[in-house]
Amino acid sequence: MTRQSEESPLSEILKSFIKENHLDSGLNKVEVQDAWKELMGPGVNKYTSKIRFEEPTLFVYLTSSVLREELSYGKEKIIAMLNEHIGIPNLITKIVLR
Repeated sequence: MTRQSEESPLSEILKSFIKENHLDSGLNKVEVQDAWKELMGPGVNKYTSKIRFEEPTLFVYLTSSVLREELSYGKEKIIAMLNEHIGIPNLITKIVLR
């Protein structure tokens, strides 16, 4: 056997390490928070005081009741955008705006 066939891509090694050490949920929490900040932009982030992800629900704490009301109309679209950005379908199934 050649050395090349014995080697695995680094991405596969990392995925295996994450799965074996049960780090998936912690990484998902970080990815969800980062995705929210990237996709929602500075206007929404200015009024976002806290983001908490408890699979499969995303809790977003907002300091503006007007913004909370506006975002509540687009929850399904926000969920779809976040899941697509993260690359894991159905990771987030519900958003609670507080």
